[in-house]
Amino acid sequence: MKSDKIGLIAGWGDLPLTFAKSAFEKNQDLTIIAIKSSASKELEKYGKTHWFSFTEAQKIIDTLKKEKVKNLVMLGKIEHKSILFHLHKFDERAKNFLFSLKDKRAKSILHSIINELEKEGFEFIDPTPYLSSLLVEEGFLVNPIEDENIKKDIEFGMKIAKEVADLDIGQTVVVKDGVVIAVEGVEGTDKCILRGGELGGEGTVVCKAARKNQDMRYDVPVIGVKTLESMKKAKAKVLAVESGKTYLLNKDEFIKKAKEYKISVLGVKL
Repeated sequence: MKSDKIGLIAGWGDLPLTFAKSAFEKNQDLTIIAIKSSASKELEKYGKTHWFSFTEAQKIIDTLKKEKVKNLVMLGKIEHKSILFHLHKFDERAKNFLFSLKDKRAKSILHSIINELEKEGFEFIDPTPYLSSLLVEEGFLVNPIEDENIKKDIEFGMKIAKEVADLDIGQTVVVKDGVVIAVEGVEGTDKCILRGGELGGEGTVVCKAARKNQDMRYDVPVIGVKTLESMKKAKAKVLAVESGKTYLLNKDEFIKKAKEYKISVLGVKL
């Protein structure tokens, strides 16, 4: 799959690491822009790596051009609240860009970043060919679900999660007995799950969905062992995610933990 050099802008989590490893194994020439305090040091094994704060927009652009990168991939989480609450630290390029936005929802910021970089001559590519093995399939199931009321909660919760995602509020909702207990905002998925447990008690259902017209180049829903750890703390019972639009990290370990924690997990087609 060797092609033009790819630039990976890497935030927090295992997803950029998985992409980098896959690209390395395919003999892909990779330049990595690793975001300080977010990205994994392990990325350095898979390509030439430059470390920057997410506030150093002009330095990032200049480095990518110096490295003669054309194609870009942006993966991994940079907390939405970190962007909102650290505006005073941004360089002039980033400040001018952010203050020009009509709103500062996650989708608006990410989409505008892509547009801004495309104006500089970069092209964002779909990372799915390197990550297709991570996509949750329809019918994926760990621990069968027999309770009809829970099945109704899943159907209800996934519908709400889809609507919330499309409004760009968040990707996750927590429901119980036909009631929405918690909706993900800037706090992120794990804190939403914990808040759902505090408010709803034991046996909540966690539902995660992509936007209706999900751009697979960025901000694709991701689940992993950390999701299950949060659910265990919250005493949540079920995790339902949209199939074909959700990445599952460390699948074998994930299934092992789901069975250990007695958490049901399923992929739902929407």
